[in-house]
Amino acid sequence: MINRNISAKLKELLSSFPAVALMGPRQVGKTTLANEPFLTKESIYLDLESPSDLAKLSEPELYLKQHRDKLVILDEVHRLPNIFQVLRGIIDQNRREGILAGSYLLLGSASIDLLRQSGESLAGRIAYVNLDPLNLIEVGNANLNKLWFRGGFPDSFLAKQDIKSNQWRANFIKTYLERDIPQFGPRIPAETLRRFWTMLAHEQANMINASKLARNLGVDSKTIANYLDLLVDLLLVRKLQPWHQNIGKRLLKSPKIYVRDTGVAHSLLNIDSFEDLLAHSTVGASWEAFIVENVLSILPKSVTPNFYRSSGGAEIDLILSFGKEIWAIEIKRSLTPKVEKGFYHGCETIIATQRFIVYPGEEAYPLKNDVTAISLSELMKRIENI
Repeated sequence: MINRNISAKLKELLSSFPAVALMGPRQVGKTTLANEPFLTKESIYLDLESPSDLAKLSEPELYLKQHRDKLVILDEVHRLPNIFQVLRGIIDQNRREGILAGSYLLLGSASIDLLRQSGESLAGRIAYVNLDPLNLIEVGNANLNKLWFRGGFPDSFLAKQDIKSNQWRANFIKTYLERDIPQFGPRIPAETLRRFWTMLAHEQANMINASKLARNLGVDSKTIANYLDLLVDLLLVRKLQPWHQNIGKRLLKSPKIYVRDTGVAHSLLNIDSFEDLLAHSTVGASWEAFIVENVLSILPKSVTPNFYRSSGGAEIDLILSFGKEIWAIEIKRSLTPKVEKGFYHGCETIIATQRFIVYPGEEAYPLKNDVTAISLSELMKRIENI
């Protein structure tokens, strides 16, 4: 079993808040993590997709009050939206009786719905934490290429053979399209949404061109925006926003799009082996997505990620703002990375305090103009040490 980095954070939140929402895409390991022994108190687990477990909550207030001495874990909590008002009443009663923390752990696969439903009823009573797919710190640097190719969903990463990993990801995509997504959004034909998801994989790490996507899919731009918002809400796709400071430059303002798990992106593109990946036209974009998602998986909430691109060609793949510290990060697949002028110009514009090029090598070494070539694992360690 792989230890997850957020275990300590989750334990801390459960000791401080009456309710904690653990959010992440399906099959990312939420249930496994939730059933670890976080607190000294006993826990009880209810899967709200199970008819028998759901039946136990036919009278939710009565059932939950019977288990006030336990940590109640509610999986796929979006299935029972009226539960949040009940939880509020019990939490408030518990507070009056001195039970202040560690009562409920809510697991959800759709971030916006869960945030909205819980936020309206449980404001001030709930904390939120995301569980992302496995990252490089969790699996170790020796597994970098395996993690990049297979992605970070535990069953995909831990499969005994690539063919088993490929099969798992193919089934994951099929199940999401045919069973899971219809639960959250409008009835979209599975094949239409597969085509859209695949288009995004082809456009990995690029700025979104809604008109192009709409034309290729035979729909309007508003429909594209709705499809994209759905995949973002399900934590399957990321929109990375452009640097927005008022710096007197003509900046491009569309977000960059990432299919968040590279293994899923590779399956959508029918990339069946690491060798196929290295020969594929999207290899550079896939590497960028892999770096970005690993870095963002460990960022504190206070850190804002962006990218920079000007109409004149200046570009920075990833910007991290740590208060007064601004880190500029360029991402290259080459073992002998070279810095382009556009990166230097971008760094001068945003007044970057640290400048890095992430490359596949292991040694950190200086380049000109205060740029450091660095491995992904070393960059992640430096971020964790801030």
